[in-house]
Amino acid sequence: MSRSGSNPVIAFDTSILSAQVPDQGVCVYAAQLLRHFRELGAQYSVEVRPYISTGSDHGTNALAAAPGFEPKPTGWLRHSRLWRFGGACALAAMEQVDLVFNPHCTTLYLGRLAPAVTTIHDVIPVLMPWDSRVVKTLRFLSWAAARSSRAIITVSECSKKDVMNVYGLPASRVFVVYNGCDHEVFTNAPDAGLWLQTRQRLGLTRPYVLHYGAIKPNKNLPRLILAYRSLLARNAHLDLDLVLAGKPDCGSKKVLGMVEQDGILRGRVLLTGVLDQRDLAMVVKGASLAVFPSLYEGFCMPMIESMACGTPTIAANSSCLPEISGGVLQYFDPCSVQEMSACMEAALGNQDLRSRLAEKGRKRALQFQWQRCAEQTLEILAEAAGSSRN
Repeated sequence: MSRSGSNPVIAFDTSILSAQVPDQGVCVYAAQLLRHFRELGAQYSVEVRPYISTGSDHGTNALAAAPGFEPKPTGWLRHSRLWRFGGACALAAMEQVDLVFNPHCTTLYLGRLAPAVTTIHDVIPVLMPWDSRVVKTLRFLSWAAARSSRAIITVSECSKKDVMNVYGLPASRVFVVYNGCDHEVFTNAPDAGLWLQTRQRLGLTRPYVLHYGAIKPNKNLPRLILAYRSLLARNAHLDLDLVLAGKPDCGSKKVLGMVEQDGILRGRVLLTGVLDQRDLAMVVKGASLAVFPSLYEGFCMPMIESMACGTPTIAANSSCLPEISGGVLQYFDPCSVQEMSACMEAALGNQDLRSRLAEKGRKRALQFQWQRCAEQTLEILAEAAGSSRN
């Protein structure tokens, strides 16, 4: 239990790490912060207390205790619905922790019982909702977090503006902390042997344009497919596939239907499904061009990872994408198939442009470090936890 005079206790809700896709952006975010908090807790004069359970299948359960870092086993984590809708809040209240860090809006915390700081990565469930029980739940939990959390962390200035507008929050309660990038995995260092193995295993027999990320409506993949088809129509001898890597989701049915019903696209648009980090990095490095046509993003970690690999990258001029990429890419209107296709063609046909995109992208990506993200996040949490004692 938290005691007056001791360091503030910050509980860390790890439930998002039990998700089925550990390489999903929000899971990477939580796992990276947890690992860095283990190194930083003592420096910030707090005790970080991650809730863990041997029944939860994620590697961070193996993190050992350290000064300022004390994992707390609990069987409640094995019961997802109980945890999310009352159990976690009750546990934090019983233990009288000073603060709970909720790294994604998946758990309900009531401020009077368990003061919390919550990361709202984006407002897609509100601005671009689709018919899904998961989306409806996220809308409710995001609203509840915005109302009851001591502070909100978000991942771009664009997302901060949207969070403030959607939930009516003052700027003083919303903090921007950029995500990081794993530069040990996403690097431009070549590995010809591993690349050859990856190509053969995934059936990547031709050069390709790449998009990766969960197949959801905000990713705008139907227009990307149409832009690719238009590119082929103008360049009949272009020997180039379109690779879509990522978790099949609520946008998959439409994407698959477009590909299967079109004789030109069939066999040229390849869906790899979820890839582990090693395979994904190889696929990114091997792409002739990476394209991110999203209608809306909170941060777009895949775009930064692509830039870090030195892959020539182009992106939509929407939401946070120009902000996060620092304006160093080529941009297009995501609602214009013609403009998207022309931007792809210009990048593919100009080696000097591709070299500039690769070089500027690498330099920009280096600004995103998980160590810095963890330090800035823990500073916000330490201040919020300390204020609960005043």
